[in-house]
Amino acid sequence: MIRIKCFIKRPDSDWYATNISCSLGAIQNAVGGYIETVTLPKDHVVIICNEEGLLRGLPYCCTIDGISFCGNVVVLGYKGDEFAPVPMSLKEWRERVK
Repeated sequence: MIRIKCFIKRPDSDWYATNISCSLGAIQNAVGGYIETVTLPKDHVVIICNEEGLLRGLPYCCTIDGISFCGNVVVLGYKGDEFAPVPMSLKEWRERVK
């Protein structure tokens, strides 16, 4: 399976860059359950989180564009309806989500 560049944020750590397999299983594993996506068209990224994070009482992770996320968060790029490498540097992303 092809691995692509992504950013991950855990409740107890800062953002970091890594590579992740585009498989559903790998992404579910990264967020700890079923996925929910939030697309940010202006940044050409999709934020992926655990869809039951709040219901399961997962710890607060971050707020992006006024949306709060609980549990682990993965950020990927997209092309059409496919995941793609995140289209910016980690430094640019950190400045974007301050």
